[in-house]
Amino acid sequence: MAIKVALVVALFLMSCAISKGRSLGFSTKQLDRYSFPPNFSFGVGSSAYQYEGAVAEGGRTQSIWDNFTHAYPERTNMDNGDIAVDFYHRYKDDIKLIKEMNMDTFRFSISWSRILPSGKLSDGVNNEGIQFYKNLIDEILKNGIKPFVTIYHWDIPQALDDEYGGFLSPRIIDDFRNFARVCFQEFGDKVDMWITFNEPYIYSVAGYDKGNKAMGRCSKWVNSLCVAGDSSTEPYVVSHHLLLAHAAAVEEFRNCDKISQDGKIGIVLSPFWVEPYDVNSHADKEAVERALDYYLGWHLDPLIFGDYPKAIKRNAGKRLPSFTRKQTEMIRNSFDFIGINYYSARYVTRQLQSDPSRLRFTTDQHVEYKGYDDYDVGTVPREQLLKDTKRIEYHEKHLQELHKAITEDGCDVRGYSAWSLLDNFEWEHGYTMRFGLYYVDYADDLKRYAKDSAKWFKKFVERKEQATPSDLFKSIKKWWSALQMV
Repeated sequence: MAIKVALVVALFLMSCAISKGRSLGFSTKQLDRYSFPPNFSFGVGSSAYQYEGAVAEGGRTQSIWDNFTHAYPERTNMDNGDIAVDFYHRYKDDIKLIKEMNMDTFRFSISWSRILPSGKLSDGVNNEGIQFYKNLIDEILKNGIKPFVTIYHWDIPQALDDEYGGFLSPRIIDDFRNFARVCFQEFGDKVDMWITFNEPYIYSVAGYDKGNKAMGRCSKWVNSLCVAGDSSTEPYVVSHHLLLAHAAAVEEFRNCDKISQDGKIGIVLSPFWVEPYDVNSHADKEAVERALDYYLGWHLDPLIFGDYPKAIKRNAGKRLPSFTRKQTEMIRNSFDFIGINYYSARYVTRQLQSDPSRLRFTTDQHVEYKGYDDYDVGTVPREQLLKDTKRIEYHEKHLQELHKAITEDGCDVRGYSAWSLLDNFEWEHGYTMRFGLYYVDYADDLKRYAKDSAKWFKKFVERKEQATPSDLFKSIKKWWSALQMV
């Protein structure tokens, strides 16, 4: 798949597709900030529901995650984001942690229901919510950090789901357009980098095919906990409306006079890389192509070519919505950069058989995944989790490969952002999974403790004083003077 994108941002862990013939062995060369291009940025990320807390403060109303965690607490480990890591009240201290790590950027998302309590612009804006984000952005800038703003990170106002089913309805397109317009008008004079949607694949599949994340919808035979849904159609419908909402937001962005000439907007995708389970199997190699069409092409092809991949159109048939000619023109090229949230890789093989009477998005791929597990660290002692050598190794090796992708393969990659600054509410896993560079003690006033990975990043991205020609001349003069005294 040829991608004509000029700017690629690493938002979890990023690597470009490796060109054929290049070794995947890890280099022993010591890397640091200066191994990367001068304009390359390093940062950390967050999201509103996972961090902010204060769900009933400052004029905020319920999102679908507030409803999901309270209506079905057993589906999120009996946890919720009511307090989360209390970023709403502690953001100034947390921004200082980012500065102390020498990071360049901080990615955060805006809570839709904190800005538009009903979800609709016609019902008015919440000025208290707008002021919170203005204060946050000012604090980020004051500390010499660049803000990256995500407009939507999975937390649609519950009011819109109650009214028309959220992203199941085309009515969401105009409401999202209006929400984005408010964000651009209110924050566009201080924010250059914008992201419309975070991980549309996960949002659509986990929320509407598997049912393990809000909205928690799926066919009953897929997950007995789902009370409603259709896994064979809804993921496609949701993503279709999401892509059109993305394009509408980009249209608003490009017409907004508050955005500077340096302003950029894109979308963040989350493709797993895949390899054939049997490298000698032609069927497994074909499975790889299908998997990539679904993981990446489902949301990227429309942005580049104006339509879905042929494999998805063939496998989903009439269950896949189609774009009108006008929609194709609107959605094509509706990005300045593509962000990649990269987690890991998977082996895939051809799915031997599926029940034609039980259609769903996942089985449409005709692919079976091998060897993937989640790790529950809920009971591991703090002292052990602070010594996160595996996380350091994970980042170090991926940065080595990213460096090769830039220097050897010519990939145009502009940044790397680790998930996440802090341990936080991890969706269906509650607080049992810890991704943070800083440990959060949920049993002791949410105190933050730097993990070894935070200290490693601080050293890795440290800016060293660079010698100027004047410094060099002074050194030579001093050396020459000392030589004359010998």
